[in-house]
Amino acid sequence: MPLQTYLVPEGIRALRADRALALAFPEHSRTALQRAFDAGHVTRGGVAITRDQPVRGGDRIEFGFPDVVPAELRAVDIPLDVLFEDRHMLAVNKASGMIVHPGVATGEDTLVHALLAHCADSLSGIGGVERPGIVHRLDKETTGVIVVAKTDRAHRALADQFATRSLRKEYVALVAGVPPLLSGTINRGIARHPTHRHRMTVGEGGKPARTDWERGEVFGEMAALLRCQIFTGRTHQIRVHLKSIGHPILGDLVYGWKPDPRLARQPERVMLHAARLVLSHPISGKELDLRAPLPEDFELLMKALRKAGRANSPLKKRNQRANPRQGA
Repeated sequence: MPLQTYLVPEGIRALRADRALALAFPEHSRTALQRAFDAGHVTRGGVAITRDQPVRGGDRIEFGFPDVVPAELRAVDIPLDVLFEDRHMLAVNKASGMIVHPGVATGEDTLVHALLAHCADSLSGIGGVERPGIVHRLDKETTGVIVVAKTDRAHRALADQFATRSLRKEYVALVAGVPPLLSGTINRGIARHPTHRHRMTVGEGGKPARTDWERGEVFGEMAALLRCQIFTGRTHQIRVHLKSIGHPILGDLVYGWKPDPRLARQPERVMLHAARLVLSHPISGKELDLRAPLPEDFELLMKALRKAGRANSPLKKRNQRANPRQGA
């Protein structure tokens, strides 16, 4: 793509370079602009600048986009649970254990490998060689709705909805303990943990993050099902926020969960599911209400929780103390 020139308007004191270009060129996705910065294709006075460098009125910025190299990844025929598909996009109910895009230590079992087989050559190239079509991501163990762009136009429109937070993202989580309130809002910033770099933490200096939660089914005093809506997309947001109120997600050893001896069946993963995603179709603008049913392991754990919850209920324990033979 030929170089484009942007003269920052006079009167602008200081603005991040990526922010300035995003405002001036809304037709380009933020992902595409970030790739341009990362590739050193954004310059001021012939010198490459980073996305967080300030630009001011009168600065002359030149930028271009790196060529989209055809993916060298091998298409692998992995079954996908498709929730919606047309020639512009598709939505998949991601299985637990599936990594979204390849990395240094991944194999050929990622969502991208499966998409290359399912979609053949119809995936947006904006995501680059290793992330064709990928607009957002879910953690490896998280199940549920994820959307994929087949065209660059769809990719830009979908990415813009995630960036502007104009869509609705709902999750369900099984958490340790039972919150005393029926619902609540967690509005605490999230940052990288200062010593454990693979973890996130809440606290001052973190990026703004908001999670609304509502209590659903309760399993004695052991656990509860929470329905969560997130208004930001920080790394591990729901996991970190729920830990911060004393209710880590079952199976989440990274964020404070510990095995419960009262449970015959212990969770084998983080029990978090992206249950619903409501967005506008990237081309028609029609509302899409995408929903993924609870996976089998989620249902089985809930069944085990109900049984354990009844066995450990305060009322049953009082009855057993009053009539020891009843519990024999």
